[in-house]
Amino acid sequence: MSESVSKVMVEIMKIEKKLEEIEKKLDELIEDNERYGIMKLSEESLWEFLESEPDIYTENDVKVKLR
Repeated sequence: MSESVSKVMVEIMKIEKKLEEIEKKLDELIEDNERYGIMKLSEESLWEFLESEPDIYTENDVKVKLR
């Protein structure tokens, strides 16, 4: 009986480890989703302001000359 209990405990520990990994990944996804939401909100709220601002750089300013 002790051996079967030991096997069950090992399996439970494996399951706990997997659950911890899943929880960590879910937390990362939630953070990414929150970051995306904030960026999208900023983009939408600043769009009108930025659209009315003049361009600071021209296309020639950002061209890179390759040798």
